Amino acid sequence: MAELPDDFDPFEHLQQTYKTEFNRRVDRYFKDVEGNGDLSGVRPSLKLACRISDNDNDAMMNMRHNLFFNVIGYSRKNLAVVYGSKFDTAPPVAGHPQLFLYFSQDGAAQPTDEPLLEHEKSCRLMNFSCSSGGVKPAIAKSDMVAIAQEIKTLFLDNKRGITYTCGNKSASYTDPENGFPKGNYILVNSKADAENIYEKMCNAIDVPFKGASHILLNDPDKASTTTATAGKTTILGKQRNNKRYRPIAILRFRYAYISLGNLIPPVFLIDTTLRNPSLVEWL
Repeated sequence: MAELPDDFDPFEHLQQTYKTEFNRRVDRYFKDVEGNGDLSGVRPSLKLACRISDNDNDAMMNMRHNLFFNVIGYSRKNLAVVYGSKFDTAPPVAGHPQLFLYFSQDGAAQPTDEPLLEHEKSCRLMNFSCSSGGVKPAIAKSDMVAIAQEIKTLFLDNKRGITYTCGNKSASYTDPENGFPKGNYILVNSKADAENIYEKMCNAIDVPFKGASHILLNDPDKASTTTATAGKTTILGKQRNNKRYRPIAILRFRYAYISLGNLIPPVFLIDTTLRNPSLVEWL
């Protein structure tokens, strides 16, 4: 083993090594942005804010680290994340790509001490197979770009996700031949909201929408509850909020991705959270 030189500075060595490795990951994540980034757009600005420079002090390095790994979400890259709603059942359409649309509540509308409301809706792309050798042609990047462009038109308005109102009613649209098997539902406050979302999904994947007659609406006797009406329960001497029952809230479209099975990560078509590179430009 070689001897370290007398003037070796371990802090300087650590700082330079960290800078090199960190910036290498930033450059790879923002490979669509030339150079070190600039102020010409959202992603160039983010790259500029993330990259560590020689003149950074410890506070700036920590802020850049937190922005890249935690706020943008690079620390979740390649983790075994389960995509999909816990309410969904596995449809008998294995081998076909699955399109997911994710909606969530605006942070400003989230009640104090309550979880953020979110919902995910999916359908299968029955005209394609996930891989070569399937019963249908394997989906190509050009096919996904076309779907992404449709989603951009249908689910974004003035560069923001459209909204719908969720509530205590569950609505399921059944059309197995076109990618909507039984057991996959969305929570809504009215049947009109369900029709709007399902029709847009059908248009995005270029299949016919068969109308309200194919939507089954379950309207339970139990009304939606709020934090106040759900009440509290005392546990270990501390009052805690009871779980709300299907509260009414405005959910906004955030991102769409296609899953091709568990051998490769999902392909994000559009992501308004900027945590994942989008397949098409939408800003």
